[in-house]
Amino acid sequence: MKLKKLKDLREDHDYTQAEVAKMVNITQRSYSHYENGERSIPLEVLGRLADLYNVSVDYIMDRETK
Repeated sequence: MKLKKLKDLREDHDYTQAEVAKMVNITQRSYSHYENGERSIPLEVLGRLADLYNVSVDYIMDRETK
C-alpha cells in the first residue's frame, strides 16, 4: 500500500529520505520501500514515524485527518 501522506509529511518538513531513515533508525533503502508501498511498514517503525511528525498512525495510513 502506497502511503502518500508519508511522503507528504517528509516533504512538508523538508527532510530527505536518508534524514528520516536515520531519525527512525532504519536504512534509507528500507524507508524508500515503505514510502513507495513496496513493503509494509513494521508497527515499531510506523510508531516512530508518527512520533517524529507528531501525528497519529491513522493519519499516516490516511484513516483520519491531522
